[in-house]
Amino acid sequence: MTEDDGPHTGGARFRDVLTDPQFFALWLAQLLSVLGDQVARVALAVLVFTETASAGLTALTYALTFLPDLVAGPLLSGIADRAPRRLTMVVSDLLRAGILALMAVPGVPFWALCLLVVAGQLIAAPFAAARAAILPHVLTGERYVVASAVSGTTYQSGQVLGFALGGPLVALVGVPVALLGDALTFVVSAAILQFGVSEQRATGASERAAGLRDGARIVVGDRKLRALVALACVSAFVVTIEGLAAPYAAALGGGPVAVGLLLAANPLGAALGIVLLARLVPPGRRDRLLGPLAVASCVPLIASALDPPLAGVVALWVVSGLACAYQVPANAAFVAAVPDAHRGQAFGLAVTALRVTQGLGVLLAGVLAEATGPAVAVALAGALGVLVALGCARAWARARAG
Repeated sequence: MTEDDGPHTGGARFRDVLTDPQFFALWLAQLLSVLGDQVARVALAVLVFTETASAGLTALTYALTFLPDLVAGPLLSGIADRAPRRLTMVVSDLLRAGILALMAVPGVPFWALCLLVVAGQLIAAPFAAARAAILPHVLTGERYVVASAVSGTTYQSGQVLGFALGGPLVALVGVPVALLGDALTFVVSAAILQFGVSEQRATGASERAAGLRDGARIVVGDRKLRALVALACVSAFVVTIEGLAAPYAAALGGGPVAVGLLLAANPLGAALGIVLLARLVPPGRRDRLLGPLAVASCVPLIASALDPPLAGVVALWVVSGLACAYQVPANAAFVAAVPDAHRGQAFGLAVTALRVTQGLGVLLAGVLAEATGPAVAVALAGALGVLVALGCARAWARARAG
């Protein structure tokens, strides 16, 4: 928490933050974009697996939504500390709308589709950094923590709805129309942000000049920040289930609807978990749960080796998602601990570590699934994830104690 987080801010509830006009605009724009994005992900997964019948290429395409952050996180997130933050979000939304419109053009070759996916992810980096940096100025103290929970719940709930509806929608209207629908959500999001959020710049103009170097120094030089990033990266093992959803559904004899259900399972659990954490666990105790929950997020995936039916797989992935709710308090603790002048850059560096490990996890799981099958690949990812999460949990415990 920051110095502004005094006791007078305690007791905030979800409806308290949603009544703030600026946060409501941020929330509504986020909801629209997330819904559209998940429908587009279903469309891409179905398109690639239908065209190639390859779990490896399907996972590769999904991994491309993560790997560009290796460049975008360090180099582009700092835009949020230099340019006006609302303007950064609006321009990013409009650019992504244009990219999705190009992806919807019939007959786009696979290599061009991959390039467009990469371009869209590059543009997403400064948007995410600007949003993360502007939120502590809109709401402070416990209201900021609750706002982070609302944002996390919205993201996960949007994934659930988008994935669950995406399968039937793609089957009904086709891939191009689904992609154009996602493009429209970004246009509407840009309008909401432009007219609903006040412009804001980073404080400390003289500090901003240091940019990437100081952002890296802040993250690497702080034990707690390093431990929080490590805990976040445990999701690299859980996110493998998203990259393998299409081949997993095919192995179970399902089509686009089954793909949507599998993709929706983990976000559904996470949305429920975020609400439970926010309502039932006092702020002072959430930090102690980060390590155990990171471990618990990987355990259910191991049971995939038993080849459960579709309903069983969905149930296991929902349980995994419940534990994944730890990501929201971890993210809030990270952003609040970083000085405002470097908040966008530091957030971008953290997202780089997160997204690159997630992309590598999906990519390696896809290669493994080619040899072993999707169920075994997911189970192995879960087992390795438990071991890594145990080490990260110990590092976080030591950082908190020190």
